[in-house]
Parts: sequence; structure tokens; C-alpha cells
Amino acid sequence: MLKLHSYFRSSAAYRCRIALNLKGLAHAMAYVHLIKDGGQHTAPAYRALNPQCLVPTLEVDGEPIPQSLAILEYLDETHPAPKLLPGDALQRARIRAFALAIACDIHPINNLRVMNYLKGPMAQQQAAVDTWYRHWVESGLAACEALLPAGKSRFCFGDQPTLADCCLVPQVYNARRFNSDLSKAPRLVAIDAACRALPAFANAAPEAQADAA
Repeated sequence: MLKLHSYFRSSAAYRCRIALNLKGLAHAMAYVHLIKDGGQHTAPAYRALNPQCLVPTLEVDGEPIPQSLAILEYLDETHPAPKLLPGDALQRARIRAFALAIACDIHPINNLRVMNYLKGPMAQQQAAVDTWYRHWVESGLAACEALLPAGKSRFCFGDQPTLADCCLVPQVYNARRFNSDLSKAPRLVAIDAACRALPAFANAAPEAQADAA
């Protein structure tokens, strides 16, 4: 049995919801609110499951897997259709590079705990925090645009969604929440729209989650 511990606005959890939907995998949901109760992710029971106190965590028959990209690759190895990492070794490396550019270089310096630290111990005003966010997202997505292969395709690396698209859509969603300028990433904007038209992506969106209420 698969159980995903998720928060509706978490980009990392959003990636995993997309992948589970693309693969048509039945799974239970456990909601971990990052703000209520002082942050439910810091509660002892959840800390025992995930010592980093981050979402998502995927439980596989009770065995926890933290870290969204580890979860995505686990799902691809154990349920290979449709493939999130298709093609030859070079193609898979390029897909991973794109996904990692988002998951390792853009997202971590803009997630909730970083933003809270900027506003708390660093005493930065919301306007300054928003400027910080937009700088890293806009420059990061512009670089991701340049990482796309030459020629047009419906999705990042061909005519089917891959690991890259699972990472892209949540990051674009958050970029729009903070009014980021996406004019330097027109192909990514088009790919995001194509992805969001698919039920697997639409049903994974933050506003579609039970804990969004």
C-alpha cells in the first residue's frame, strides 16, 4: 500500500501527486499542515517518520521514503509505465539535470522554512522576501528554458510528460503565486499549460486537494 504524506502547497509533494496520478497508482493521502498547530511536520510522530521534518514522505507498506526525487525515481523503477525517465542514458541524464535544476537549485532557497527565516531571524520585510523569491525563480526558470532540447515539443522532453514536467509545473505554480515575471521562459509557460490540461496534473493541483479548504 502507498501512502503519501502531503501538504497542498508543497511543491515537492505536488511533484509526487502528479507522478502517482500519471502512473494511475492507488494511494492513500495523509495531510501534514505546515502552518497549523505550530507546523504539524515538526510533531514527534511525523519527525519519527521523516527526521528532516519535510514533506513529502511516501510510505510503501509502512516503510518511509523521504525526498521527492527519490520518491519519483522509486515509482519509476517499481511501476515503469508510463516512464518518467525514458530514452537512452544521455536523454535520461538531461531529464534529470532539468529536474534537479528546479528541485536542488530553485526550490530549496525559496521554500517555506527559508522564507520564514528571512522574515523572522533576518528581520526582512515581506517586500524584500518577495524580491528574493522572484530573483531566484526568474533567473532559475530562464536557465531551465535554455536546458530544453532544440525544436518544439508538447512537453519538456518530447510528447509525453517526464520527471522534468513533474518538477516544472509546481515551480511555475509557485512563481505565479508570487507574481514572478515569466516572460523569459515562453516555452516553459506553454509546456506548463499543456501539462495542466491533463487530468493527472489538474487533479494534483493545490486547489484540488482536500487539505486546501
